[in-house]
Amino acid sequence: MKFNLDNRFTNELPADPILENTRRQVTNSCFSFVSPKQTKAPKLLHCALELGKELGLSEKDMKSDTFLNYSTGNEIIPNTKPYAMCYGGHQFGNWAGQLGDGRAINLAEIEHDNLHWTLQLKGAGETPYSRTADGLAVLRSSIREYLCSEAMHYLGIPTTRALSLSLTGDQVLRDMLYDGNAAHEPGAIVCRLAPSFLRFGSFELPASREDITTLKQLVNYTIKHHYQHLGKPSKQIYLQFFQEVADKTLDMIIHWQRVGFVHGVMNTDNLSILGLTIDYGPYGWLEGYDYDWTPNTTDRQQKRYRYSNQPNIGLWNLLKLANALYPLINETAPLEKILENYKHQFESKHQEMFAQKLGLESHQKNDKELYDQLESVLHLTETDMTLFFRQLANTSKNDSPSMALDRIRHSFYVPDAIKDAIKLKWLEWMTSYLKRLQLESISDSDRKANMDKVNPKYVLRNYMSQLAIDAAEKGDYTLIDELYTVLKKPYDEQPAFEKWFQKRPEWARHKVGCSMLSCSS
Repeated sequence: MKFNLDNRFTNELPADPILENTRRQVTNSCFSFVSPKQTKAPKLLHCALELGKELGLSEKDMKSDTFLNYSTGNEIIPNTKPYAMCYGGHQFGNWAGQLGDGRAINLAEIEHDNLHWTLQLKGAGETPYSRTADGLAVLRSSIREYLCSEAMHYLGIPTTRALSLSLTGDQVLRDMLYDGNAAHEPGAIVCRLAPSFLRFGSFELPASREDITTLKQLVNYTIKHHYQHLGKPSKQIYLQFFQEVADKTLDMIIHWQRVGFVHGVMNTDNLSILGLTIDYGPYGWLEGYDYDWTPNTTDRQQKRYRYSNQPNIGLWNLLKLANALYPLINETAPLEKILENYKHQFESKHQEMFAQKLGLESHQKNDKELYDQLESVLHLTETDMTLFFRQLANTSKNDSPSMALDRIRHSFYVPDAIKDAIKLKWLEWMTSYLKRLQLESISDSDRKANMDKVNPKYVLRNYMSQLAIDAAEKGDYTLIDELYTVLKKPYDEQPAFEKWFQKRPEWARHKVGCSMLSCSS
């Protein structure tokens, strides 16, 4: 097994001169060299063979002892020096100062078929940025990250990727609910990939320290390698760079809204400079269509990162990035213009998203009213978002409102609640929708095909992950593979996996890991 290495991050950016792995403030540096912790008895549970091919790895390679040792940190890839990245961030709206890779260690940068990847381990031990933590991860959070990274990719959502999931053979002490009841859990490591793991917070930290030299080095590096089409760095190029980051961030969040994904921890250290979904902690998909839902127990009161607020938080985070880039631009007006444009772009892209989800190809002046009315009726009673939009595709423009309503009945958690005033509201909306479909020239079958391309049938609901976790903690890993297989084709019917096309079971409504999750890993 041999990689084509291109370790440009460590070759071109300033390194922490201190080599001791001690918790500390790291200044004038973008990273610290650090070695992964040796694991007791590593065991490969699953690997993404298709992704491995993009690194030039065969199935034989990925199931070898060498790969297992590389992907768990027990061996260092020849001619590489693992490192942890230095960055800061705003957490839940407050500046947290230096954060950094507290439980992530970058192994190497690899080139294959004109693609560039950074190979990273999550849960491989402490770093100078671990603060009071141990830098390790447990099996439950690792399963969630592994499955969700790949599920998001196959949904067509920009994301970091997951190459492998392994047990370490070590036990890790965790207080899952932060209630004083810590317990030992199986340790695990996810080997993940991205063109870069740079975040908004990577730029915020040097700016906060008035370390303009390091800030400029990092921005120039990012443009040179990840936005090279912009050209040679200059004031104008910095503005174009910020514009593209804003565009990528908005596009990513529109995708999240389209499928009902809630990130849960949209801190600035969890926003990728490449517009990738990054750091899968307490995430979730909407079960009932609830604008105020967040999966994060830490955010239960404030609901800062609720589903409906994700676009606003994207803008807030971009404002913090603009503040970080300001020393290189020294003008507020062009930065403010880009931020203001984000608001207008969101409105138009959000409406475009709704049009696609409803199977509308043309644009009519009352369409926004139709979308707003739908969001209102979806809140009248608990309605499963994924099932609703998928089943709505079966509607015929020749249906009566009652027939159309029957087609989506399976998406209601309490079908008997659809009566009286609630039923009347639904029939009113269906009447408007059916009239709107009459203005479309596309056939019912073609409209259904278009809707099925944007409305997934299968998403990684929290209860599905929890079932895989419960089985894995008993030594049964078959459900991990089954879910991985289902989620590779989320828009296909897949009759063999129809059992996963259902509402959240009632037993999962308040079960730990199914309704709300903590940041504990």
